[in-house]
Amino acid sequence: MRLPRLRRWLPIAITLFVLLLLYALWPATSKFTVSAETTYVTDTLDENGFVDYPKALNDRLSQGITPENNAKVLIMLALGPKPEGAEMPPGYFRRLGIDRPTDDGPYLVGSEKFFKALPKKELPDDDAGPFDPPADLKKRWEDEQDRARSWPWKPANHPEIAEWLKTNEKPLAIIAEACKRSKYYNPLLSRNPEPQSMQIVGSLLPSVQKCRAVANMLATRSMLHLGNGDFEGAWQDLMVCQKLGRLLAQGGTMIEDLVGIAIVTIAAHKQVVFLSHAKVPAKQILVWREELRMLPSMPGVADKLDLTERFMMLDCLMTIIYRGPNAMGHLEGSSSKLPPRDTTLNRMLRRSVDYNPTFRLANAMYDRCVAACRLPSRAERKRELDTIEREVKSTKREVTAFSLLEKLASSEISRGEYMGKVYISILLPAFMKIQDAADRTEQTEQNLQVAFALAAYQADNGRYPATLNQLAPKYLAKIPGDLFSGQPLIYRLTDDGYLLYSVGINENDEEGRWTDDQPRGDDLRVRMPAKEPVKKVGD
Repeated sequence: MRLPRLRRWLPIAITLFVLLLLYALWPATSKFTVSAETTYVTDTLDENGFVDYPKALNDRLSQGITPENNAKVLIMLALGPKPEGAEMPPGYFRRLGIDRPTDDGPYLVGSEKFFKALPKKELPDDDAGPFDPPADLKKRWEDEQDRARSWPWKPANHPEIAEWLKTNEKPLAIIAEACKRSKYYNPLLSRNPEPQSMQIVGSLLPSVQKCRAVANMLATRSMLHLGNGDFEGAWQDLMVCQKLGRLLAQGGTMIEDLVGIAIVTIAAHKQVVFLSHAKVPAKQILVWREELRMLPSMPGVADKLDLTERFMMLDCLMTIIYRGPNAMGHLEGSSSKLPPRDTTLNRMLRRSVDYNPTFRLANAMYDRCVAACRLPSRAERKRELDTIEREVKSTKREVTAFSLLEKLASSEISRGEYMGKVYISILLPAFMKIQDAADRTEQTEQNLQVAFALAAYQADNGRYPATLNQLAPKYLAKIPGDLFSGQPLIYRLTDDGYLLYSVGINENDEEGRWTDDQPRGDDLRVRMPAKEPVKKVGD
């Protein structure tokens, strides 16, 4: 009884198997359309018809850039051809428009490298207890640097740090020249030469953290100048720091933007210390305040989302279409090697998913985030970005293994829409935190303008004003408010000066406490006179 049934179904089974095999082996055509609504880029295609997003992105970022106006060129000449110890990707210096710098040059010597070359002896510290080198010695070196960049000092206080700064005079002078330029372009290139290999995500940012180290070095030298009574030298170092942060923030990526914000914050905090010690006429203070006011604005978060971050996601999607969904394992770190393109599973998936809805969903999400970040007020931006963030979290809960099984039985378009939700939930950056950092920097800059106006008023009148309104219009054209509360800044006179602050991101009035207070707070504060940092336990 069973044998006739087997004979009846066997030809059908063999036919289905052959058809499936042919389907899997037949050359597959990827289901996506090159258009402004889907791939976004339509003019930079490779020989196979796939978008070359790394080239398209670099072409856009480098518009109007020349070796003569690009600060990055001089930064690389200050840091050397291998800022992180490894060779740069092929084409990096060609994109900058310069020859590769030589291996030997007056390049920046970092604090760790300088420390390793120091004779291993105890560093000067008046009240230090016994310790065991080398770990404790290195900790003491780091603590000494922290003190030297936080408060005015003289060479006799920190002779090794003074020598370190002297060693770096030439590269720091090159950095100062770089900061006279108006543009910053860092080519976004990956060491991986394979096409469609998530190259934008893997692009190198070779000098970003080095620039932060440079900012700390400039802050340290400014405190040395201040300790020696050289107000102009201190001011110039802090202005180089301000300009360096703004230039770095012009870079294409969120990381460059965030480090640029961190550098500007370093400069702003040290300028408060500077203001507390630089006893000069009001006229000079107002000149300095005007120099601050004339600095270029920080680039908006929306610009980064609209270009590089969008291209980063689209480049990942194009890689997944080219190599198959298992390429996501490389992005998530579960695979160190990208999968080959022509696998059976890949060919089948490329036929069974229409990726046009995937692209459209990704672009629509970025359009929405960009529009939210460009809303005029902090309250409006926060409200819309919070809504988007909640929706993304909800989407993450929806894209489960069970829902994937459901989509496998649906249409190609539905599967494409599902893939769009999956990739958005994984790849979309933490835009709210980035916008928070940008807003914090904007408020810090406004507070600094008020602080300089208060110093000028005090220099003229021998006292601080009873209210901020007394600063306008002579010392400040308009009194800024608090971005976070929507209310006026909080200003209180103290026995020896004043306390000025914004409530900060958490929108709670914490009496002007900042992260260096106990208990810690989130208020963005200017306290005058500035207080010398308390030495850490164990110093």
